[in-house]
Amino acid sequence: MIMLARRNLTVFFRDKAAVFFSLLSALIVFGLYIFFLGDLWTSNLESIVNGQEIMDSWLIAGLLTITSFTSAMGAYGVMVEDKARGISKDFYASPVSRKNIVAGYVLSALVTGFIVGVITLVLGEVYIVSNGGKWLDVFSFIEVIGALIITSVMNNSLLFVLVSFFSTPVSFSAASTLVGTLIGFITGIYVPTGVLSNSMQWVIKLFPVSHAGALLRQIIMDKPLSRGFGAVPVDKVLDVKETLGVVFSFGGQPMEPWMHVLVILGTAVLFFSLGVVIVSRTKNFT
Repeated sequence: MIMLARRNLTVFFRDKAAVFFSLLSALIVFGLYIFFLGDLWTSNLESIVNGQEIMDSWLIAGLLTITSFTSAMGAYGVMVEDKARGISKDFYASPVSRKNIVAGYVLSALVTGFIVGVITLVLGEVYIVSNGGKWLDVFSFIEVIGALIITSVMNNSLLFVLVSFFSTPVSFSAASTLVGTLIGFITGIYVPTGVLSNSMQWVIKLFPVSHAGALLRQIIMDKPLSRGFGAVPVDKVLDVKETLGVVFSFGGQPMEPWMHVLVILGTAVLFFSLGVVIVSRTKNFT
């Protein structure tokens, strides 16, 4: 399994085009923020001393959500390619078990999503500090890493089930482009959640990956928001958090971080179980 995962990682990262297009959505978001939307959003926080840091932190949390998902999906392209080219048949002819073959693809996608997420976090922190913000403290950094781990597990469970329906690179590429475009909207990253319609806000809140975004925002934006809104009434701060998608509320009750963790882990278990069923019932799955 480890050897197969290593092989899959090598194949994916050697394909520079595949890596680039798996990160394209994040690059588009970053470009839009830098050249067009950043000043507009930050202008709404002109009265806040660290408004730039708050919005930069909001951006980086969103990028982490996107990159950990789209890069993992890109890594699953190796499985689709192997299936289309008949390479899977060679694996089945080897002594390696079917379970280990599938696990190799899953592990490589999991590692890809996590590694790209960590790289995004480090580069994002450098960007925040270069813009006058402050570094994440050690405890918050560890929390973000923990959130990235469970997010990567959830993403892989979702993607494994999704990718199982594709057997050709063309169809997979089309789906990747569509998902990469929609993921930013559905998770409230292209536009702050609070400025969208109520129906769209409900869609975002019901999408599991959005809860990963909210959890990451709560961790990364906690200190910047405390520094900027320390003297502001709690209810006003909550309004800002809901607008930025830092907090999701249901029936007027804001979700606590542990609730997002439960949603993420519950989704991971549900789709992992579904994936196991698909593999067990599909002959020559890969």
